[in-house]
Amino acid sequence: MTLLSVLDQSPVIYGHTAADAVAATVDLAQLADDLGYTRYWCAEHHGLLGVCNPCPEVMLARLGSVTKRIRLGSGGVMLPYYSPFKVAEQFMMLEALFPGRIDLGVGRAPGGDMRTAQAVAQGEYNRGDQFAQQVQDLVGLMDGTLPADHVAHNVILQPQVETRPELWVLGSSEFGGLLAAQLGLRFAFAHFINAHFGHLVANAYRERFVATREAKPYLACAVFAICADTEAEAVELEKAVDLRRLQMAYGLNAPVPSLEQGRLQEYGEREQIVIDREKPRSVIGTPESVAERLLALQERFQADELIVLTVAGSYQARLRSYELLAEAFQLPRSI
Repeated sequence: MTLLSVLDQSPVIYGHTAADAVAATVDLAQLADDLGYTRYWCAEHHGLLGVCNPCPEVMLARLGSVTKRIRLGSGGVMLPYYSPFKVAEQFMMLEALFPGRIDLGVGRAPGGDMRTAQAVAQGEYNRGDQFAQQVQDLVGLMDGTLPADHVAHNVILQPQVETRPELWVLGSSEFGGLLAAQLGLRFAFAHFINAHFGHLVANAYRERFVATREAKPYLACAVFAICADTEAEAVELEKAVDLRRLQMAYGLNAPVPSLEQGRLQEYGEREQIVIDREKPRSVIGTPESVAERLLALQERFQADELIVLTVAGSYQARLRSYELLAEAFQLPRSI
């Protein structure tokens, strides 16, 4: 059976508020829990009008209180902003609240523009230069294996509980895969960011994996996908995605386009070239066609799991997409 999970960016659709987007995240997490998805990850972004979650660790506490069995995690925490010790404390607290259900996924992207990144980091954003060391520190903190000369050596990490979050490295390039392999960690590749050579990164991750924290490599492929009941509906949903991709390519900071905006938008030749260039990053269609393409991607990546990101022009369409996908993959529903 294919394992399916959810990546949620808490999108703000045109005509809706950030509060609506947060409520939609809570609704989707409950649905994913009922539908049989394996895990639910929240992404961290800053200063963007189209997404509204700057603090996954806060959202996860809320989601844990309204779900029963699904794993909850960050997809991911942007570690260059933070002290690894503080991040470890936050996720140990989540682990104490929801034992055996917490994932700590970390990345090195800013999750916004560089001016915003410097504001978040009080002018000291390191652009990921220290990321590898920070991930090593997280491992050492969680496992009690920090070297004797480390500033946090023998400092008590609270809360002291028996279980630990799963640690993941997130990435869209060879850097993240090789770091995860070197440290013996799980790796999630962002196909929705880089759709062109991810399978080579996946191969390198498996080939160079060193069995340490994890006994064997574990790879997830994160894919942008939308399912619709009919092909005609899929075409309508894709129009809003096309407009969103164009906005992002042009650096326009705006809410996610609504279905109506996508339907009414017209494009010139230059805009169409950009849209066509971005299409490989998305899998959109009926459940049968989407499932077929996702399974092909899973085979290409030899992925242990697929993590599905769905950003649509309506919240109801997003919920329906995950329902259809769960049916297509025959996920075991909660009773």
